[in-house]
Amino acid sequence: MRHFPIFRDLRGRRVAVSGVGETAVAKLRLLLKTEAKITVYGINPHPQIRSWTEAGRLQHIPRRIDHGDALCAALVYGANDDETEDAHAARIGHSAGALVNIVDNLEASDFITPAIVDRDPVTVAIGTEGAAPVLARRIKAETEEMLAPTLGTLACIGQGFRDAANALPHGRIRRRFWSRYYDEIGPRALAEGGEEAVVLALETLCSDILVEDREIGHVALIGAGPGDPELLTLKARKALHEADVVIHDRLVSPEILELARREAIVIEVGKMPHGPSWKQSDIDALIVEHAGQGAHVARLKSGDPVVFGRLDEEMDALDAANIPFTIIPGITAASAAAATIGTSWTRRGRNAAFRLLTGHDVAGFAEHDWRSLAQPDQAAAVYMGVRAARFLAGRLLMHGAGAETPVTVIENVSRLDQKIISTTLARLPDALIEAGITGPAILFLGLSPRQAMDASDTLELPATGVL
Repeated sequence: MRHFPIFRDLRGRRVAVSGVGETAVAKLRLLLKTEAKITVYGINPHPQIRSWTEAGRLQHIPRRIDHGDALCAALVYGANDDETEDAHAARIGHSAGALVNIVDNLEASDFITPAIVDRDPVTVAIGTEGAAPVLARRIKAETEEMLAPTLGTLACIGQGFRDAANALPHGRIRRRFWSRYYDEIGPRALAEGGEEAVVLALETLCSDILVEDREIGHVALIGAGPGDPELLTLKARKALHEADVVIHDRLVSPEILELARREAIVIEVGKMPHGPSWKQSDIDALIVEHAGQGAHVARLKSGDPVVFGRLDEEMDALDAANIPFTIIPGITAASAAAATIGTSWTRRGRNAAFRLLTGHDVAGFAEHDWRSLAQPDQAAAVYMGVRAARFLAGRLLMHGAGAETPVTVIENVSRLDQKIISTTLARLPDALIEAGITGPAILFLGLSPRQAMDASDTLELPATGVL
């Protein structure tokens, strides 16, 4: 991050703008939203600048900016579309100790003006370090659609109520008060009864929130998906944002953890295959401890918590402690992996069933119905199967599976370092070693990437290929 985003107080401060053409007008439209005292320098001003001057919204001095004109100015803009004039304005600004911005010249500027979404007093600033103005405009348009036009009104009313709200206990209770105001109570009251109704609703909410907080905490058992934050559900995002404590598996990606509030306590309870790990009983106790103290806990599990996530043990612990919980499903790795290779779990004429298996369990390598799995046209996803690959292949081949049965391995599904291996059952153990597969991976028995399935008879694919 080259430019650190801050909001500067311009109330009553001087801002000098050198330039009176279209470029200056564009900057002035933003500056006039502030409470700054604006002075514009230049001859032959744009008609819009004349209009603003006549309306008393700014002062126009019909000459070139000169020494002393930037005295006590907070900001100086060079908007002349002329390198010589803009360099002159920069020297004037710097000599007066002001911050200088030369429009469309990143290197000559002390600061940049971001794209702005205005819901006064709520302001969203969007910057791309000058690298992608088109992208900034697109983000601005999407943000404009996302934020209700009434948000500014709600923020103004909330600002007036802040002293009363500060009487609430600091921390979780106060956050819950403001979350409910902006998410539910405020918008509904404004729509139904206007601003007066909003004030009454705030007073009622202030009393109700204290009663509600005497209740015990809550746990959201969240499926964090395979790693791509865009695959996280909206419900999961909301629960994560509202959490006081985030307890997560080792495989939950850093990008998803970034979505938690900065004030939240974040605890990793990693389980390393054949390495140091948290005991499940200790994880259960940790969740119960925080929720029992009244915290909202987000228990993040990679993939979907109902698929090999030891969910029942955590639910049993919460039930025993009489702590309420909700389950928020996620996209399991097998679903994301199927989408990645362009195939489906089932296909008419190929397989009418699909199985989710684990490569190992608490007793070691997991045993399954090998005879049934070895039949032609069977399909299955194997979780935690990399270390068990030789065992799996041996069992299936021993029970009659074809050596050329297709197997697809997807490592780090949906992440930037994702890797796809297309091989056969007989070659599976060696293929994993050759490809250096060490991370979390899904093994698809009986499924191939779409380009392999759709290949013509004249196209011969290798037994093993990194796609």
